[in-house]
Amino acid sequence: MERDEQEPTMSEPTKTKYDRQLRIWGEVGQAALENASICLLNCGPTGSEALKNLVLGGIGSITVVDGSRVEIGDLGNNFMVDKKSVGESKAKTVCAFLQELNDAVRAHFVEENPDSLILTDPSFFSQFTLVIATQLVEDSMVKLDRICREANVMLVFARSYGLTGLVRISVKEHTIIDSKPDHFLDDLRLNNPWPELKRFVETIDLKTPDPIAHKHIPYVVILVKMADEWAKTHSSHLPSTREEKREFKDLVKSKMVSMDEDNYKEAVEATFKVFAPRGISKEIQEIIDDRYAEVGSNSSAFWVMVAALKEFISNEGDGEAPLEGSMPDMTSSTEHYINLQKIYHTKAEDDCLSIEQRVKDILAKVGRDPSSISKQTIKSFCKNARKLKVCRYRMIEDEFSNPSVTELQKCLASQDYSSAIGFYILLRAVDRFAATYNKFPGQFDGGDIEEDASRLRTIAPSVINEMGCDGYELPEELCNEMCRFGAAELHVVAAFIGGIASQEVIKLITKQFVPMLGTFVFNGIDHNSQSLTL
Repeated sequence: MERDEQEPTMSEPTKTKYDRQLRIWGEVGQAALENASICLLNCGPTGSEALKNLVLGGIGSITVVDGSRVEIGDLGNNFMVDKKSVGESKAKTVCAFLQELNDAVRAHFVEENPDSLILTDPSFFSQFTLVIATQLVEDSMVKLDRICREANVMLVFARSYGLTGLVRISVKEHTIIDSKPDHFLDDLRLNNPWPELKRFVETIDLKTPDPIAHKHIPYVVILVKMADEWAKTHSSHLPSTREEKREFKDLVKSKMVSMDEDNYKEAVEATFKVFAPRGISKEIQEIIDDRYAEVGSNSSAFWVMVAALKEFISNEGDGEAPLEGSMPDMTSSTEHYINLQKIYHTKAEDDCLSIEQRVKDILAKVGRDPSSISKQTIKSFCKNARKLKVCRYRMIEDEFSNPSVTELQKCLASQDYSSAIGFYILLRAVDRFAATYNKFPGQFDGGDIEEDASRLRTIAPSVINEMGCDGYELPEELCNEMCRFGAAELHVVAAFIGGIASQEVIKLITKQFVPMLGTFVFNGIDHNSQSLTL
């Protein structure tokens, strides 16, 4: 059962310290970060860069797990170690450097090889909010994924390898209330006004002889009136075809009495808001029809609110989600705009109260405290009810053993995706190479790089065949590049991969924005990246 978070109270010094990021994810998001506990496996440049970003962002606590010692070679790609630390514990050194960046972060380190820890002490990981696993080979990835899923701990894999790298999230389910979409239609209900809005619109005359008053009628009023006028002559239907939409725009333009009426220009530009379909989106319909919307005593707060939303839509919502209650700027008289604001705000409050009561009824029905989900949480849910997201991720083991052959073949045949899927396959192939030859291809030990390339070209097809695409061969040059990489962590690639990983960690912890789906693969040779959903 998920515990509901109460509205945080943040001190002024903390607000000042994190001012810029608070403008992005707010105090609720920052509080989530400060309450989070992160475990990093392997603190090479990729892991150190990922953790650095989170430490600067104010993560609550970090635990660095690495059993290696700082070597001379580390000085060239890891800014979290220095000359004085050569021969010292890498976990201890990196931990100390990171804590210098933000002394509010609680920092711990464990001097142990992550692969060994995964095998010998799986319960170790259950204490964390999220694990960032860097530079793990395939076998350890599969084992750690099982462990974290059983413990309900979020997991992010990150790996840099020469000029390529990947990031992959693995979580059973991630629910998002505040998904912050880049573009989203204002919730004005111009195509489905409620009674109070209709009554207000009826009090305003578009034929007023006063030119000043005519110029200051809000476009919300204009479009609701025009939509009603259109529906009366079109069997109660709103414009749907291209021709009808053009005619509707012309109808709006015909009501202008002078060319300098900005409110009518705004109305013409906003006609698409009238054309939008009524009711909820297909995505929200899928969420309320999800099997988890049938809640029980252990259901999360999110699914309890979804169950309340489903009831609301079927009853007082009349097919619509709760109104958001916000209004965009528009040309209007002060009086009209304030009155409209009150109408929208009152409707949003009434809808929220209805949802709140339904949430309490559902909680009581399943034997839980009716007030266990805070008003603030319900209010946020109502405000964002049209933007809910549910992300589910396949287990790494499933993806490796049973990928989507259709997607795989599509990627292999696509010029845009061929390099990304090639590197994805080769990153698995080099792990098998290392398991067989006790080193990664191209790592200097007096051997011949051409011999390593030949061995890798033999291993790669077996990976492809296991994935269900017999007969496909990777470009020889791609295999040669992997050998030239020599399993090196180049700082510039590690910083980029670490940055992507930390970005996704913030999304997961704050439950804001939508985390990436699939496996993100970076190609530093061609300077592009792709997301593979296998």
